[in-house]
Amino acid sequence: MEDAPSTEPETTDEKTDRAVIRAGRDFETEYRLSAEAVGEFLIKLGTQLKDDSELTIVDEGWELPFAFGEPIEVEIDYEGVGEEELEIEIEVPGATDERAPDVV
Repeated sequence: MEDAPSTEPETTDEKTDRAVIRAGRDFETEYRLSAEAVGEFLIKLGTQLKDDSELTIVDEGWELPFAFGEPIEVEIDYEGVGEEELEIEIEVPGATDERAPDVV
């Protein structure tokens, strides 16, 4: 099984050969991991969501810094017919300078 991507940027000043994923580019990757590895990844991701306004996800060949906004959408989809499956999807919007309107 693969290792989960890290959620911490490198703390060294050395240049890396990692591609930095920026706005204006689509990027997608998929991992098959152990439950323990996914749990650790989600804890680290959750800590960034709770404590910061930017997520940083890092793998050997790429780094994805992402300034996020709110609200964050969480979708839970359970299929109980046939082979059971639980899908949990988190959709994190990008940060904007726009302010939500005041509703009176």
